[in-house]
Amino acid sequence: MTETRMPAFFLCHGGGPWPWMQGPLREGLRGLERGLLAVPGQLPQRPDAIVVVSAHWEARAFMVTSAAAPGMVYDYSGFPAETYSIRYPSPGQPALAARIVDLLTAAGCPAAADAQRGYDHSTYSLLQTMYPQADIPVVQLSLHAGLDPALHIRAGAALAPLREENILIIGSGMTCHERGPEMAAYSGPFDDWVHRVLQDSDQQRRKDALTHWEQAPYARAVHPHEDHFLPLLVAVGAARGDTATAIYRERLMGFIASSSYRFGEATRELAA
Repeated sequence: MTETRMPAFFLCHGGGPWPWMQGPLREGLRGLERGLLAVPGQLPQRPDAIVVVSAHWEARAFMVTSAAAPGMVYDYSGFPAETYSIRYPSPGQPALAARIVDLLTAAGCPAAADAQRGYDHSTYSLLQTMYPQADIPVVQLSLHAGLDPALHIRAGAALAPLREENILIIGSGMTCHERGPEMAAYSGPFDDWVHRVLQDSDQQRRKDALTHWEQAPYARAVHPHEDHFLPLLVAVGAARGDTATAIYRERLMGFIASSSYRFGEATRELAA
């Protein structure tokens, strides 16, 4: 039987509500914008739903947005007043949220639904660029507040069956989340280490390296708090050994090394 399997992605989401802005920030993210605009064309078909793993949501368990019409979380500060009333009105999908909770729980990953939580900018800054019509159902997944790398890889593996159900899984974060002139020197070696690890065809070796990511060059300099790194591990778990392809690599804003990855190809032959 020939079926299509959705690729999984790790995508850089940029800064705050940048797709709704003009000026220096937006201009500095034109490379990222081009990378995100290309993502829908790398899919075998339009997804029936999208699951986004947010770098901006930590909870006591893996929490899943379960409202039919999630609201907005303006999880940024110092931006123009009008960016605190923007909307990304994509519908939720309560049935998918319930399925995600079941998959995670069955894999030993504590999980629960949250009918109150809305989308944060990990989700809408990506999707406003990729799917501005906001007409594909979206479910957002939190990180586990314990920040255990192995647990996040296991959570991704639990969600992998969704890829065969025409559901797009995106880990939303950054390979470097710190700012400052020193990041010109620190982010490059770390980003290069991530790239080398993801190119490793040995699935177990790749997992082991990512589980011990703090041993990478300048790891804690670029991620004092690993919230923006862990969505990559969920994507790697969902990849289940699929090849990683760098779809975007540049110096974000001119000096911060940043990359995005696709795991798997657009189509795949599956056994009957």
